[in-house]
Amino acid sequence: MHHSTHDLLSPAPGITRQLHSFQFGPRGGPKVYIQASLHADELPGMLVAWHLKQRLLELEQQGRLRQEIVLVPVANPVGLEQVLLDAPLGRFELQSGENFNRNFVDLSDTIGDQVEGQLNQDPAHNLALIREHLRRGLDAHPVRTPLQSQRLCLQRLACDADMVLDLHCDFEAVEHLYTTPEAWPQVEPLARYLGAQASLLATDSGGQSFDECFSLVWWQLQQRFGKRYPIPQGSFSVTLELRGQADVSHDLASKDCQAILDFLTHSGAIEGQPVALPPLLRPATQLAAVEPVTAPVGGLLVFHAAPGQYLQAGQLIAEVIDPLTDRVTALRNDQAGLLYARSVRRMATTGMVIAHVAGEQVCRSGYLLGN
Repeated sequence: MHHSTHDLLSPAPGITRQLHSFQFGPRGGPKVYIQASLHADELPGMLVAWHLKQRLLELEQQGRLRQEIVLVPVANPVGLEQVLLDAPLGRFELQSGENFNRNFVDLSDTIGDQVEGQLNQDPAHNLALIREHLRRGLDAHPVRTPLQSQRLCLQRLACDADMVLDLHCDFEAVEHLYTTPEAWPQVEPLARYLGAQASLLATDSGGQSFDECFSLVWWQLQQRFGKRYPIPQGSFSVTLELRGQADVSHDLASKDCQAILDFLTHSGAIEGQPVALPPLLRPATQLAAVEPVTAPVGGLLVFHAAPGQYLQAGQLIAEVIDPLTDRVTALRNDQAGLLYARSVRRMATTGMVIAHVAGEQVCRSGYLLGN
């Protein structure tokens, strides 16, 4: 195991911040990148990463790692220190108001312009060429704020990885994941090992999130050059939502850790006999088919449906109660689907999203992510 520290831009004199990465296995070949808690108030993944660190060290000492694996257990030290009046605020940077998992650097057009005259009919050549220009572009990109410093450091660590796993969680949720339709054949075994109850697919959900900043660059270059040159899928990314914010336990973390190790064994990163694939709990569906259920009025939020429950169209999900007027507003879903996540808050405000239902019929377009 090789432990590296990466200094981030200081916000003020006397303050230092660092990212820590842990490298396992042989360098110079295929690479897996795993990070946790990019939203710093989402901690189940951090505990899973701690379990992974112990297990990967054992596997390295046993000589069973076939590929390089880079692990970043704490991906957001900037957000981790944002605790206001005993409330952790790790989703948005307080200075800019920006979501920590949005606005990562997009170099697709720049790289395309740079490599256009150097591509040929050899996919391996094109893969190495694009990765080299991606590394150079990220290294040369200007850094003006601590938030940009953190984003770029994470991108540089992961930009040459064949596989990127980003460990998150929702508020109250069952295990689910996000990836692209193009990557789904490679990701489906992971959904099986994890027991994901929803697998949500989108090529570009908007917002330039961490996972998509890698898959999108290859997809966009394929759209630009694919008819002339073979552009491989140089990286596939997955966001794993490890249930809800309160689901931090050794039992759950060790289970998820083992599922990831089983997947890495199945994919060839770890030497060993792969565990038989469990059944896929639910087929993958389009992210554009997810219905965000919103509260049209404010009031006390009382749920009638729980994460993991399959709902028929028009089923009662929650009530919003105004204790002053006694008005009770029923909240129902428009189409059938799986309620996979709901709010942890119990006082709704007007327009607030209180739950997400994974349906089968596309009902949205454009920007598909939450705040």
